[in-house]
Order: sequence, then C-alpha cells, then structure tokens
Amino acid sequence: MAKNGKEAGSNPIETNFSIPISGIPLSLEILSIAAIAIGILLRLLNLGSREFWYDEVLSLVISTGQKIHYQTPPSVPVALSDYTPLLSLPTESGLGDILQTVRNVLKGLLSDPHPPLSYLSLHIWLRLFGNSEAALRSVMALFGVAAIACAYGLGKTLLGHRGGLLLAALLATNPFYLSHSLNARMYAPLILWTILSAWAMLELMTPNSRINSQLSPENHPKTDKKQILWSIVLSVSVAAGMLTQYLFAFWLMTLGIFVLLFDRRQWWQHGLRLGAGVALTLPWVLWGTRQQIRNAAYVVGQVSSSTNAALKHLQDITQTLGAHLILGDWVTSLPDAIAIVAGCIAIAVLAACTISLWKHAHRELTIALALGILPLSIAWTVDILTNKFTVGFGWGRAMSFILPGCLLLLALCLERKPPAVDLQTSQDRKNDWRKAAAAGLLLLYLTISIGDFSLRQRWVFHSIANVIAREATTPTLIAINSKAWGHVLRLAYYIPPSSPVMLLSENPDRLADSLEKVLTSAEASQYRRLIWLDSVNPVWSRLKTEAEKIAAKQRIQQILQKRFKSIETRQLTGTMNIDGFTLNLYNRFS
Repeated sequence: MAKNGKEAGSNPIETNFSIPISGIPLSLEILSIAAIAIGILLRLLNLGSREFWYDEVLSLVISTGQKIHYQTPPSVPVALSDYTPLLSLPTESGLGDILQTVRNVLKGLLSDPHPPLSYLSLHIWLRLFGNSEAALRSVMALFGVAAIACAYGLGKTLLGHRGGLLLAALLATNPFYLSHSLNARMYAPLILWTILSAWAMLELMTPNSRINSQLSPENHPKTDKKQILWSIVLSVSVAAGMLTQYLFAFWLMTLGIFVLLFDRRQWWQHGLRLGAGVALTLPWVLWGTRQQIRNAAYVVGQVSSSTNAALKHLQDITQTLGAHLILGDWVTSLPDAIAIVAGCIAIAVLAACTISLWKHAHRELTIALALGILPLSIAWTVDILTNKFTVGFGWGRAMSFILPGCLLLLALCLERKPPAVDLQTSQDRKNDWRKAAAAGLLLLYLTISIGDFSLRQRWVFHSIANVIAREATTPTLIAINSKAWGHVLRLAYYIPPSSPVMLLSENPDRLADSLEKVLTSAEASQYRRLIWLDSVNPVWSRLKTEAEKIAAKQRIQQILQKRFKSIETRQLTGTMNIDGFTLNLYNRFS
C-alpha cells in the first residue's frame, strides 16, 4: 500500500517496468546508472588522449597571465623557444607576484570576447596541477561530473528518481557534452550553471504555481532556510553563467519568461533573485566588459554575413541541434550536409516527442520546451533581427545552454506514464517500447562518443615534434604560412625548447618573399634542415582562390629546390580543418 499516497500519486510519470535480458531483469535505473558510470569513465580515460586544439592553447596562455606578453612573430626567424615560457605560470617570489599574475590574467582578457570565470578556474588549476593536457582538462571534466549530478536533481524534481537518473545518463553519454567536458574551454561549466539555475528556479516555485501544483509536498520549499539556500544557488549560478559566457544572457531571458509562464504571482521575488545574480557581475561588466566591447569588431565579423541570410539561419539551427543531440564533436570534421540531415532528424524526434506528450503530460512538456527550445528560439530571433549568426557559431557550441532542456524533453518522452485509459497489456507494451528506446538512445550516444575518441585522433603537433626529435640537435627552420597564435603556441608547446628551432611565421601571401630573403641572407647556412608547414586554414589573411594557393606553393617549392633536397611530404590531419597541414621536410644540400 502506498505510504501517504506518495508512491501511487505524487509522481504520475513513474511506473515500474523492466524486461528480462538473458533471464535477468534489467531495469531503466540499472541502465541509467551504468551509462552514468561509463560516461564518467570515458572522461577520465580521455583527459590526455588528444593534444590541445586551437582554442585550448589560447585558454592556456590567457590562464597563465602571459597573454599580455605575446607578440605576433615578425617577418624574420625567431627562436621558437622564446614562446615556450608563455605557456607556464611566470616565476613568482611572493604574494605580490601572485596577485600581479592574476591581474595579468584579467588584463589579457580585455582583447578576448569572453568573461573571466572559466579562465580564473583554469588559472587556479594550473597552480595546483600544472599545464599538461590532462591537468588542464580535468577541471572541466570535474564541472562535467557536477553537471551530471545536478541533472539528476533537476530530473528528479520533475520526473521522479528514475527520470532523474535517465536525464543524468543522457547528459553523461551525450557526445556533444562529453567532448566539451574534455575541452579546456568554458562550455562544460556553462551547462552546469544552466542546469543549476533551472533546478533552483523549480525548487523555488510556490505550491500554488502552475509548475508545482501536481508535485508532492516534499518538492516544495518548506522552510525559510530552504528558500534562502535555493535563492543563493539561483543568484550565484546566474552570476557564474554570465561570467562564463556572455550569451548566457539568452538563458537569463529564458528564466524571466519562465517565471511569467509558471509563477507570475511571485514574479518580484524571482526578479530580485535574478537581479541579484546580475548585480554580482557588475564589477567585471563595468571594468572588463566595457573595455572588451571596444575590441569586439573581430568577433562581430565572424558572426556576420551578407549573403543567403535566410538559408544560413536555417542551416545554423539544424546544424546546432544536430551537433547537440546526435553528432557531438563529429560535426567539426563532417560535411555540412550530414550535419543538416542530423539536425533534421533531431528536429523530427523533438517534434514527435512534443506531439506524443501534448495531451497526457502537457505541464511537464511545457517546462521542457521552455528550458530547451525557448532559449534557442530567443537567440535565433535575435540573430534574424540583427542579421547575425551566433546560433551556428563554432558548430553550435555557443548555444550549449539549450542542451539540458532538449535532453529533458527526450527523458520526459521516454519516462512518461501511459494514458490511464489504456489496457494493462497496452501499458506493458508501451513501457517495454520506451525502455528499449531509452536503451537504444544511450547505446547510440555511447557508440558515437567512443567512436569519436577512438577513430578521430588529434596528434598533429606531436607528429611535427617527432620529426624534430629524429635529429634533435640539428638547427632547423620551420616556415609556416600562418601567423595565428593558436598555431605558433602549439608549436612552442609540443616542440622541446632545447631543440635549436627557429620559426618563420608569415601570412600566406608573403611567406615566399620572406623565405627567399632568409635563405639568401648570411645566416642561411646555419639551417641544415627546413620544415615547411602549409596550413589548410591559416586563420588570418587567407588566400581567396585556389589559383592563388597553387601559385604560392609553387613559388615556395622553387625557392627551396635551389638549396634543399626534399626528404618527406606528409599530410597531417586533426579533428577540424584548422588542424590540417602538409608537412614538407627538406635537408640542405651537402
């Protein structure tokens, strides 16, 4: 008999079902717990399985406080080892030096488009564990595990214990979030602050609000202490989100609309809590954001376009949903057409879930749509009105805060109770179908995630370092058609500073001229070996046409053939085109 009606009626979504596999009943709880454990294990195993990608090394140089000392390489060779110290904390002799380093971290952010919290987190982690890939990523993996735990709390509030486990399992195995939990950027904590703020808001909703009218009393705020605790959690998570990524403002707007939809009578209390979170960010906004805005032209240019705007907006939303809900980081190396197809499938699945839940779980459906689709719709609308393309920027990673709500919708669809009018046999069949669908989705996520880290390697700069290591004492000139600091700093990170390596870093249209001057100078004889790195994506000052690229390559080849013998040509590829290079190894004629 149900105690106080709790098991029988407090959560109408939960039903007890399992199907035997090999004679052993395998419940949804067991599947979810196993998936959570595997998701956490994958994070631990892959902390150092890939070298840094472009943006991660930027996170590193900002977090060391050394970005302000970085200088773009000139048009003449410089010692590569000059850049190596920038990737470690500076030498410090006391508290004053430590505080100066922290100030330098903040100063280095003034030319960056992101707020400081994730960089300060990395800075603390650098002091504790060093600057290796595994050390730097471990703090983001920790944020990821915390987000999984909070996803259970969010799911439990709405769907009960099993629903909470399922939501946590979906987040733990989701390919998009797994990859960003192993990315020394701000996306793992961004999702944590999203989930935590949504959970706190739900806990603060009053018993008379639309959202909590059908939940058991144990899920309502009972005491002033609990109200105060969740109010602090909400305000702090909002502040943390705003100090992690500026686009979190779309999520803040979502929370405001959420209050108006579900708890209008308490709007001013919720408004004070959200306002307190915003107020906590004001010191940075008044000092840092104000100065960052002056340097925002580059970022605005990246998300602006003047051609085929309508088509681009549609492509952005489909690719973003495809990356978030199906492809994960695979989207960075797959054709756009595949990402669009995946996005269309994701949209179809979300639409099917919405239709199936409309009659029998309308309240929970509205909550899930408000937490997932609403912030995406707000961002998309702003993009259309301003002719910007932030939704699809970086393969949708800027929209990370939509992921928890979208996964909540999937969990709700897989966990909801069948209509009461159904026959018992029909209920059993539907339960079994949902159980199989949940298991299938978790298996799909794990397959995509494991395949990502097993089949897609990023070992480009290790490969270059290995070529240098063959003759570690031979004076070498590296000529690269890129001045992008993500390329320069990764060369400095992976090539030992003890190796006598000089770097000629030049824009693609000028590399041939600069290289010719170097090789005809008096110092040219010191370079017994030369490595020409031809970047697929030089980032800055790219050549516009294929004919220009071919002409530039042919001229460099002509210059080198006069003095060097070609030893090896190798294609180096990573997980995105910014990692692609053609490595050409030359030895000077005897």
